[in-house]
Order: sequence, then C-alpha cells, then structure tokens
Amino acid sequence: MKKFTASLVLTAIAFAATSVCAAEPVIGLITKTETNPFFVKMKEGAQAEAKKLGAKLLSAAGKQDGDNAGQVTAIENMMAAGAKTIMITANDSKAIIPSIKKAQAQGVMFIALDSPTDP
Repeated sequence: MKKFTASLVLTAIAFAATSVCAAEPVIGLITKTETNPFFVKMKEGAQAEAKKLGAKLLSAAGKQDGDNAGQVTAIENMMAAGAKTIMITANDSKAIIPSIKKAQAQGVMFIALDSPTDP
C-alpha cells in the first residue's frame, strides 16, 4: 500500500511541478472518510512522501461515507489554496463530475484513486 501511495504522490508532484513554478507544489488528497483504516494509511503515506519530496499536501474527507457535498467543498478549498493536482477517492463518481470539470477548466489535474468496498 505504501509503495502504491508513494508512486501516486510522485506522479502528482510531477504533474504539479510541471504546471506550477512554485517552490513548493501543492497537491490535494480527498478521501471518502478519515476513519477507514485504508484511507488513514493512504493519507499517512501521502504525507510522508510529500514531505520527503518537498511538496505541500492538503487533505480532506467527507464527514461520513457518501458525503459528496463535503468532497465538492474540499475541491473548491484546495483550488483556492493553489492545488494544481488533486487525488480523489470519490464518494459518488457521477455526482462529483461537474465539480471536477469546473476545476479542470481552471487547470487542475485529477487522479482518481480506487478504494476498497466497505463491508
């Protein structure tokens, strides 16, 4: 898992670095929740890799599984903070599309992350 997350962060940093000339690329990570152990480990791995590579990682999650509005707000907040690359485990992949398209029109790249199905 750690290697998988690290490679995603490396990819995100590469995209962010090529699209922004800032000293510290800003990358977003949006997960479904902050309590699921899978997402906790994903965030920990992403934070460690971002720190190692000199990037600023912004992270957010819905208040509960299925919180699409929380993910939309997270996208807007990350854009306002300068993120040019956002990794996301979408709660509702169809409902989030309008927000992603709006962000993409402003130059934000998205990396869709797969997640385990909750029991």
